[in-house]
Amino acid sequence: DKKMVSEMDELIDYGHKNGVKVLVEAHTSKEFENACKTDADIVGINNRNLDTLKIDLNTTRNILEEFNSSKIIISESGIETQEDIRFLHKCGVKGYLIGTAIMKNEDIEQTVRRLVNSI
Repeated sequence: DKKMVSEMDELIDYGHKNGVKVLVEAHTSKEFENACKTDADIVGINNRNLDTLKIDLNTTRNILEEFNSSKIIISESGIETQEDIRFLHKCGVKGYLIGTAIMKNEDIEQTVRRLVNSI
């Protein structure tokens, strides 16, 4: 774990030296724990299980119940409704990666406005 964190920090440092804010993504509690040990600016929790491709917003909740972090936490994948945003906000999430829910709606501007005004 220490070696992996050290290797990740080398890449993160390269990004920082080039003016980039760095997001490290995690799918599991262990990945999240390691990501939080790095110098990453943001940690993303992906709600998609890469083995089954199933999406479960409880992934974010379960990981954040297990670990505290002072990093900015973003929840990724499966966020579609205002209720999803409110649920994740209560879990401690500060940002949301939303793609499909926006792109599948005809009125993108209204969809974004509705989601942004959820909290």
